[in-house]
Order: sequence, then structure tokens, then C-alpha cells
Amino acid sequence: MPLDPLIVARKLKQARELQSLSVSAVSEATGIVAERIALVEAGESPATGDEVLVLANYYRHDFRDFLDDNRPAPFEKTDILYRRHGDAFTGEDRRAIQEFLYLCEIESILEALLSVPKQPFSFAPTGTFYKAHGDSAAKALRDHLGYSSNEIPRDVFADFRKIGIHIFRRRLVNSDISGLYIEHPVAGHCVLVNYDEDLYRQRFSASHEAAHVIFDSSEAVMVTFRHELSRDDEGFLKEVRANRFASCYLMPPDKLPRVSQWTTDRAIEWAQQLRVSTTALSIALREAGIIDETVAAMIRSVRVPTAEKIDPEAPLTLTAKQKARRRALLERGFSDYFVGLCFDAHQQGKISAGRLSEALLADHVELRELSALYGRSLQDGA
Repeated sequence: MPLDPLIVARKLKQARELQSLSVSAVSEATGIVAERIALVEAGESPATGDEVLVLANYYRHDFRDFLDDNRPAPFEKTDILYRRHGDAFTGEDRRAIQEFLYLCEIESILEALLSVPKQPFSFAPTGTFYKAHGDSAAKALRDHLGYSSNEIPRDVFADFRKIGIHIFRRRLVNSDISGLYIEHPVAGHCVLVNYDEDLYRQRFSASHEAAHVIFDSSEAVMVTFRHELSRDDEGFLKEVRANRFASCYLMPPDKLPRVSQWTTDRAIEWAQQLRVSTTALSIALREAGIIDETVAAMIRSVRVPTAEKIDPEAPLTLTAKQKARRRALLERGFSDYFVGLCFDAHQQGKISAGRLSEALLADHVELRELSALYGRSLQDGA
């Protein structure tokens, strides 16, 4: 079937505008002259195959998104996202979100190629008490994943990947955004956690967004902000439910400490043991009726030192330089899990070295550096 240049033109323009990019900025980045881009987007001159490949790569899309009108692409979902919350996202954040969606799609393809097993989870809430929904779902998921009643989840990112959620951490310019959920038409459930947040807050945000996947996937897109909603705000109860799920998942009620005499040292010790912020700990204890507001305020007044927090994707066995590099990659969305999938697929002959470079958004030199950083080998003479 011949390509319709008007469809290609429309999608190329849509991809650019959704990322708040000017024609001149795209021209400067791709080397395609601005006048040529304008002609293509206006449908006055059909894009060449090379132009589509170059622009698709720059926009972080599979090139087929522009050539096949029957292929599901995330245009509609990102359009919904920005129509609802457009003012919250800078142009840089829109670029970051598109790159995140691109990585989610690659991850889903690699998982299929490697036959990665999943443990699908579903939960049907009963009653109208939203906090009880969150509490029950957290317990059900913990049981589903084989946790004992008082066992503490150590790597929540891995937990949620097991049930089929694509989770990436990525730094966003707008620090008021904690995370977001998008249902990608190819990859499925996709969660982005703002890497700008404190590590333990990231764990809570990941759990919060997982609750939106479990309860609110019909919404297609959800954004969570750091500022609290008022009771009159739309979505207030859904946020309450997601917070309750996150609290109960990270701090199982059977594990909540009942300390006879709270001190700041005890607060830090328990926050570190549970790997949550002191604020989250104080709220959980207060809601359980274990402490009063005076003690809660004291617990909130201290913080676990950043250097003592354990990131499952930046192992303690790494050197300081390696940790810094890993964190820089995490900031861009490259989880250990995703990088591992890429190299596994390459080493098993599922993808070429060229496709590996595309997946990791790396050139030849960067690819060699990544292989050394992660202790992986390259094939195909890369």
C-alpha cells in the first residue's frame, strides 16, 4: 500500500509540537534545513525515507509510527497528558517523557524476545472506602509476590516490573511532579518516577504510581504532584487510595514499630530499616494510632543521611566513579534492568550491535563505555 504523504506530514508535525520543539531547533539538531521541514509538515513535499529515519530518531519514535497509520503510537496518550496538564511540563520535560515512552516500548520488545516471565496481578476493590482499597490491594500484591506478612520489600522497582509495569526513573525539570502513569498502546503500563526526588521518596512514588496502574488504568494517563490535593479537588480520593497502597506496601502494618520511647535516632533507624522517608513513617504510625502528632512532628524533623540510603540499582560494590556514572544513567532513565535486557538480547543474538546502540541511545564510543561499566561484552565486531 503506497504511503500517504499527508499522514506522514501530520504525524511528523504532531511529534514535534507535542515536544514543544520549534522548526529551527529541529533543523539545527538534525541538519535538515528548516524550509524543508516546513514543506514536509505542510504536505507540500513528501518526506524521503532518510528524512523520516532521521526525524524519528530525533523525536525518539519508532520510524513505523510515521509510516503506518494502523500502527498504535503514543501520540493520543501524550496529547491527552498535555491537554490536561500542559502547563506543568517544560519542553525539556516533554522530550524526557517521549524518551521514556520510547524506552518502554523497547523494553517490552526485548522482554518478548527474551521470554521474560511475568506474574500478572489484578485486584477488584469492594466497598466505597478508598483507603481500605489501598490497604487490601497492598496485602494482596505482597501475597501474590510471596512476601511474608512483615517482610519489607527491598527493590520495589523490580517488584512492579514482575507484574508487567515498565518503571523508569528520569529527572524532570518540574520538581513538583513526583511521577506519572501512561498506558502505552504497545508497551502497556508505563510509570515514570522523577529522579529529582529523594531516593526513598522515589520508592514511595513508584508504589503510588503502581496503585494507579492497579486501580485507575482506565484513565490512560495520571500525573502525581508533590503538593497535596484538597478534598474538593478532582481525583482526591484516588490519590488518597494510591498513598495508602504505597504506605501499606512499603510498611506492612505488621512491621510498623511500636517503640516505647521515640528519639530522633530511633526515627532515623526505623526509616532506614523500612527504606522510607521519615515523613512517610510518621504518617503511617500516626494513622495506625501508634503515635500522637507531637511524636510525629519529631520524627518528621529528621532525615536519613543521603549517603546512607541504598539504591538497588547503584550497588555498594561499585567504585565512587562507577556509582556516579550509574546515577547519571539512571537520571536519564537507564535502569540496570533495561540495560541488562539490552545486552542479554545482543549476546543471545536477538539484536545486532547497531540495534543495541539504538536501544541505549549511544554512539559507538558510548556503547563501548557502557559495556565496560556493566561488565558486558559486545558481538558483531562492535
